[in-house]
Amino acid sequence: MIKTTIIKLSMLVVLAYSFKLFAFESSFNYNSDNILILASAIIALALPYLLFVIYKLRRSRRQLRLSEKRLKSTVEGSGDTLWDWNIKTGEVIRINDKYSMDSTTLMGFPPNKGLIHPHDINNVEHLLKVHFAEQSAFFEATYRIKDTFGRWHWVLDRGKIIEKDANLSPLRMTGTVRDISQLKSTEERLNLFAKCVESLTDALAIYDKNFKLVDINPSFLTLFGGVREQYLGKDFSLSGYEQSYTDKIIDIVKEHEHIQQEVKLRNSERVLLPIEISIDEIKNDQNQITNYVIVYSDLTERKKAESQLHNLSNRDRTTSLPNRNLFFTDLQKLVKLNSHHALLVFDLDNFKKINDSLGHQLGDSLLAKLAMRLNKLTRENDVFYRLGGDEFALVMSDTNDIHVITRMAKQFLAAIATPFKMAGHELAITSSVGIVLFPEDGNTPELLLKNADTAMYHAKKKGNSYLFFNDTMNRQAVKRLQIENLMRFGLKEDHFEVYYQPKMNIRTGKLTGMEALVRFITPKKGIISPGVFIPIAEETGQIIEIGEVVLNKACRDVKKWLDDGLFSGRVAVNLSAKQFSLPDLTSRIDVILQKNELPSYFLELEITEGTVMDDPKDAIAIMRSLSARGIHLAMDDFGTGYSSLAYLKQFPLNTLKVDKAFIDDMKTERGRNMVDSIVTIAHNLDLHVVAEGVEQADQIEILKKLNCETVQGYYYSKPLSKDEFTEFLKQQQTKAAPSLITKQKKAISIVN
Repeated sequence: MIKTTIIKLSMLVVLAYSFKLFAFESSFNYNSDNILILASAIIALALPYLLFVIYKLRRSRRQLRLSEKRLKSTVEGSGDTLWDWNIKTGEVIRINDKYSMDSTTLMGFPPNKGLIHPHDINNVEHLLKVHFAEQSAFFEATYRIKDTFGRWHWVLDRGKIIEKDANLSPLRMTGTVRDISQLKSTEERLNLFAKCVESLTDALAIYDKNFKLVDINPSFLTLFGGVREQYLGKDFSLSGYEQSYTDKIIDIVKEHEHIQQEVKLRNSERVLLPIEISIDEIKNDQNQITNYVIVYSDLTERKKAESQLHNLSNRDRTTSLPNRNLFFTDLQKLVKLNSHHALLVFDLDNFKKINDSLGHQLGDSLLAKLAMRLNKLTRENDVFYRLGGDEFALVMSDTNDIHVITRMAKQFLAAIATPFKMAGHELAITSSVGIVLFPEDGNTPELLLKNADTAMYHAKKKGNSYLFFNDTMNRQAVKRLQIENLMRFGLKEDHFEVYYQPKMNIRTGKLTGMEALVRFITPKKGIISPGVFIPIAEETGQIIEIGEVVLNKACRDVKKWLDDGLFSGRVAVNLSAKQFSLPDLTSRIDVILQKNELPSYFLELEITEGTVMDDPKDAIAIMRSLSARGIHLAMDDFGTGYSSLAYLKQFPLNTLKVDKAFIDDMKTERGRNMVDSIVTIAHNLDLHVVAEGVEQADQIEILKKLNCETVQGYYYSKPLSKDEFTEFLKQQQTKAAPSLITKQKKAISIVN
């Protein structure tokens, strides 16, 4: 433009001089030579000026190109896109365009409408119209725009109208577009964090590096009340606490960068609440502390939940008494304090019968009522616990007074023995109490409980009584433990053997069968009496495994003797009360018979009177199941228990065994009459009679007169080992004992 102007001016100068020259020539009639000289002079004068002007123009162009280059570098360095929109024609010039808009995308209002996110178009149009209406100094909008790869970017678009027509209608508008995707992402994160802080149920406060309050969230006001302004700028403090305590907390935070402390603070309603404060420091990129954040957590609900959880883990649901877990915890505390105290442990006699006959629900109700009754008898410092099942404990603190302890034990026994009226039943129960003293009878909770259990075990032998622990009990307990361990080892190492005692026909003196008897033979201790280990095995449950060992070995031996033609009778095996109560008893017996390939006909099971009378109805069902398999059933120790004749006739029995105690008493008339009555009852019920424990010839004669068919005892033979009994059978062969197989072949039932 400048160049064009200069050329025009030069031409005007030349024309002016030419005009003057023409005028002069007309007036004075200069000749052509003079005119040529004048023109040359004019050109000579104008040429330097023209050269100077051209130089100036070239320099300006270079500066302009440099300026444009710098502007382009600046724009490219900024990452912004510059745009110039001719509103009238719709033409848009874009510099540093990252979105490669072509002519097809620059149509409409706004011109890049086709690339704007559908959700953002209305807002962009509105802001543009507001600027066109001169209601805003600048057009400014944030929206999403699509690049050539179809990806969306957040941009900040700013512009301004720079040219209008005579009617003040916009003609031209320029501006910039900046990619703010990262900024938008950061903004969204900050908004999210801000919303999280505001939505926190815990109260939150932000302090500056000098512990002056900067900001709080809504939950802070909900918890402590008031308005935001009354807290801002205030120093950190804890209401109700000395400033020295607050200063100590601040010092800990500055030293360790964090602290978590439980305090008691009043809420907006002036209620004192358990509050956990958690303080953390915030640092900038230069690792300088800028702020502190304090979170106030209301622990009320958590404390309630912890209390409920504590009750669940430390309280018995049925009785609401402290449980075994809390018992050991409390007892451990007393032991650590070296405080004298007494421990009374007791359980209920025959409580299982109540549960089994009347149901567990009624049993639980009975325990709950008992707990309430006994808890009323305790002293203020005493604690009553339920250890589990029907076992309870009382810890009497700060006393070793025998009179006080004895009086409490007697009161407990009397209260327990007082009948309970429940669901139309009057339930009478008894108990046995074991008592230990600390530190005399033990220095740990475990030892004290163990010794109290030992004392209770001995008290049970007396029935409804109490006993203090002593060293003799301890020695017996140690011995009992040794027997338990020996049995456990004996079962593992096969130390249990089966001996056989013959059953003889009283008329012919021939063998009709035998009873399998267990013998416990240890390598070091020798033979341990059944009277010693069987009661312990019954209590520990080891009798089940021992019983199966005996049954298995007896079936194996009988099968061998049958195959060898030495024996044709039945072997009688004792069935313990624990075994009889097994839900899978019949299947266990089936497995053993099948394993040894022994027909069930050759097996007789002896069940004690007490076992079947614990639950006669269930006993009848089990016995019928066994009898249906062809197994013979015998009632052992008849007359020593409490049999009901009404039930006796329902039991599917084959044999009745008269106990040795009655046989020994036959020397008196009353004793003979008793045996006579038992034999008569048995015959009336069509039962076979076996007299056990026969040792003398006169007993044989009496039993013959009373029509007893079979006898067993030392008169004929002591219990014999397998090898000894094999020899005994061989001797019996010469006597040609009658065969049960030929006589009752039709009755044989083989377990498949």
